[in-house]
This record gives sequence, C-alpha cells and structure tokens, in this order.
Amino acid sequence: MIDPSLVLGALEIERTPRGLLPHRLPAWARAQCGDPQLRLVEAQPAGVRLAMRTTATRLELDVLPTKRRYVGAPQRPDGWYDVLVGGELVERQQAPGGNVLDVDMMTGASTFHPGAPTTLTIALAGGEQEVEVWLPHDEQTELIDLRADAPVTPLAGGRPRWVHHGSSISHGSVATYPTEPWPVVAARLAGLDLVNLGLGGSALLDPFVARTIRDTPADLVSLKIGINLVNQDLLRRRALGPAVHGWLDTIRDGHPDTPLRLVSPLHCAIQEAVPGPTVPDTAALAEGRVAFLAGGDPERVARGALTLEVVREVLAEVVDRRGDPHLSYVDGLALYGPADAERLPLPDNLHPDSATHRLIGERFAALGEWRAASRWGAGAGLESPA
Repeated sequence: MIDPSLVLGALEIERTPRGLLPHRLPAWARAQCGDPQLRLVEAQPAGVRLAMRTTATRLELDVLPTKRRYVGAPQRPDGWYDVLVGGELVERQQAPGGNVLDVDMMTGASTFHPGAPTTLTIALAGGEQEVEVWLPHDEQTELIDLRADAPVTPLAGGRPRWVHHGSSISHGSVATYPTEPWPVVAARLAGLDLVNLGLGGSALLDPFVARTIRDTPADLVSLKIGINLVNQDLLRRRALGPAVHGWLDTIRDGHPDTPLRLVSPLHCAIQEAVPGPTVPDTAALAEGRVAFLAGGDPERVARGALTLEVVREVLAEVVDRRGDPHLSYVDGLALYGPADAERLPLPDNLHPDSATHRLIGERFAALGEWRAASRWGAGAGLESPA
C-alpha cells in the first residue's frame, strides 16, 4: 500500500479495494453534483504527483489507469508519467492496458470496460535525492503499490501553495505530458506547490467549488473563468457579475487577505463574438479529426447571451467594483491573444497545444505584482529529458 502522505496536489485520497484513488474535489462536493463530466474530470489527476526523498536505485509503481475513448474519434494515446529528480525531468513512461471508458461525444453516454494494472519501473542514480512522479493529467489513475530498494519518505513542505481553478485549458487538454499544462509550467518556474482545480468542461461557477477553494489552505489563489460558461450557454450577462461576486465572497470567507487573481478567457476565435453552445465539428470528425464550432446566434448577444468579449468586460467590472487590494484582474488576451493565435493556432479551435501551454505558463509566472506579493522564488528548469 502506498503512503498517502507521498501524494501531493490532491484534495482527497479515496481508499479503494486495490489502492488509492486521488480526487481533486472532496466527497461532499462531488455529492452535490451528478454531472458525469465533472465526475470524470475531477478524478483525473492533473497536477497530482508522488513526491518522495530516497536513496533508492529502483522504484516499482503499480498503477491502474482508466483510459477515455471517444466513439467515432481518433483514439487518444496512453497517458504519460513524468519522472523528475531534483526538479529536473529525467524520464517519461506510459502504462498500457487498464480500464477503458468509451464516451459518445454527441450524447455523453459512456460504457466502462475493466482492465488490469501495469507496473512502471523507474531506475535512479542512487544517493539522497528528491523524486517526483507526475501522474497523467487526463487519465484517471489508481495507485496500487510502490516498492523501492531503499526507504522513501515524504518531501518536506515549505513552498507557497497555489490553488488554481479553471477549465479544460487549465486542466491541460491537448497537452501531451503531465508537466506541460500551463499551471504546472507556471508553478515550476515560480517554485510553487500547485493544487490544480482545472476541471475540463466544468468551470461553471458551481458553489461547491468556491467552498472547496475557501476551505483549502492557500498562499495564492487564481480563478480562470469564462470559456465553459460560453461553451455551455449557461448564463446571461445579468447573472454573470453577481455570480462572480458571490464566488469571490465565498472564497474571501476563508482567504480574506490571500493574493487572488481573476483571469479572463484566452483568445478563442470561434467564441469571441459568437455565443455558445460549442458543438463538435462533424465535418472534422468525418476526416478523423476532433474540432469544435460555436453553435450560437450572434444576434442573441444583444439579449444578454455571453461571448468571450462580454465575459472579459464583466470580469474587469467585477474587480473594479470590489476595491479589494489583494484582488487583481488578468486579461486572458495578455496570456494568449490574436497575434499568438496566428503563430500558435488552437489545434481543435478550442484548446492550446503543448507549446502554447508553455507560453501561457511563462507569461503567467512572469506577472510581477503577484510575484512580489507572494514571495515567489525561482523554480526548477523545464528541460526535456536527455
């Protein structure tokens, strides 16, 4: 059995008959929403890693992944496990096999097929070292067992804890490796202990998520809000501002003076001036590609429908009205704007690729006013393994 204290980045660790299943929302929060999409993504361990100090030369990690496959779409590759030693990336592995969840993109219906665990073998140089194994960000991973040829102990704390909430972009969609999503890039550059509450398709101002953030110890908090509200055509302009104020009020109940960034949406051409809902591009699917289109009517904007342009206006107004000295507004276009889209287009019209994730993470980490307020320190390099 794996010691739960080795697992960082999860808010709850469920003991299963086989091992440990990391969750990014606590059980009480999960119980308040029966949405299958939320249940799927909160159990995908974005930002979750095993972290230990050891003199071992060999680790064996037994894992049971759950692979997600979209019916009629190109099959997703197996998730990756990034191994870092002393903060430097040294190895990447995959775990073939495991459970499979077949999902119908059009209806959301799913079928589960059970599978068997896989053993990952990690060779180390020996001597006292800090080892991290970052779990696949988009593949549910049950931790079955960890064996080592020397004792392992949890890493000591001390880094400022950054709690970040956002959509599938924060979750890491389209990024290949678990250390590539932009919040991980930013956290590593800034030397932060990341709790990534990026929830694919589920950044919907759910009150239980605000209460989760309120109750989670944090030195820094950031909220990236907007794209999913437009994707799902969920709110109107009249409702958005008060809903965001309510979210901030809840979070401030637990973090009255914590530096907090409210981040508006990145550039996404299909939704800038066109409301949702966002729909799959059936022509692209017929060609074997996954892509998305905006399915709303632009004339509805005058009646309060949300677009990304509208969301940015409302979020900036919210920050201005609150007069909170510890709250700042980050324009998502400063992280990824129209000029960036010319050079680094979104592969599926909605999500950034690995290179774009890195650009966004570097820009976010470089925002100076929060760095000074939070005593961010220089983090590890982001080199690829040799």
